[in-house]
Amino acid sequence: MTATPTVATRPAVGGSLSASGIVRSEWIKLRTVRSTLWCYGLLIVLVVGVGTLIASLANFADGDFGSRGAPLAGGTAITGDAAGSIVVGLNTAGLNIAVLIVAVLGSLIITGEYSTGMIRSTFTAAPRRTGALTAKGIVLAVTAFAATAVAVGLSALVTWPILSAKGVEVQLGDPAVFLPLLGGALYITMIALLAFGFGVILRSTAGSLATVLGLMLVAPIVLELLHALTNAAWVSHVSELLPQNAGSHLFDYRGASAFGGSDPGSWITTGWQGFGVLLVWNLVVLSVALIRVKRRDA
Repeated sequence: MTATPTVATRPAVGGSLSASGIVRSEWIKLRTVRSTLWCYGLLIVLVVGVGTLIASLANFADGDFGSRGAPLAGGTAITGDAAGSIVVGLNTAGLNIAVLIVAVLGSLIITGEYSTGMIRSTFTAAPRRTGALTAKGIVLAVTAFAATAVAVGLSALVTWPILSAKGVEVQLGDPAVFLPLLGGALYITMIALLAFGFGVILRSTAGSLATVLGLMLVAPIVLELLHALTNAAWVSHVSELLPQNAGSHLFDYRGASAFGGSDPGSWITTGWQGFGVLLVWNLVVLSVALIRVKRRDA
């Protein structure tokens, strides 16, 4: 009686990855692309550089950087809300430019794959597509938040001795100072995800960047001009709901209450409300992006 030969079988190729496998593959793709390192490196240098430059050049005793525009008393130590406002303001000043960097990165992380055709391989590994987009969003959010938190933290550490020498006395661990600095990292993260969502919808780097930058740079100017011409309250309220205007409340110094309110005539008066507006923007854009990517071919 002859034995039946055993035939070795190969594992099936082309099966979908697990959730952790998709996240791991997206992390590898992100960190091995040069544009990622350049963007995050530039972000850190920019935030630290702007903060250090302001701290070095400003004469706080003469009111160059006073709390909400109030002159500071000469020859005396600057403490309390005045000092907190200075620390938060100069260490987050670079975020207004850094946000443009993450908008580019958030768009490129997806439009780059569409332009090269790599997106087909990505969706082959994750046939339902939801997992692939979620993994990309998670990796982008975590890295953007981490890079911005490092940038703001380094800026605070570098400028602290400079400010101390100029009589600005503040505790960096004070929640009134710490929370707005952390809020700046959260703001940058939300804008990166917004750019990512528009990139999925439009599949074009130029188109998604034009949309995001239009919302952040052009729309506020147009509404400001319209408000100056009409003096209509609704124009001012609509302007508050734009991503950059709403998100700026996340790193606005609020004194002892940190994320507390101000300007009672406005719709958005707290950092949490500003975060809520940004969250709605992201939920709407990312939901549309998910629907589009499921209904269209790669």
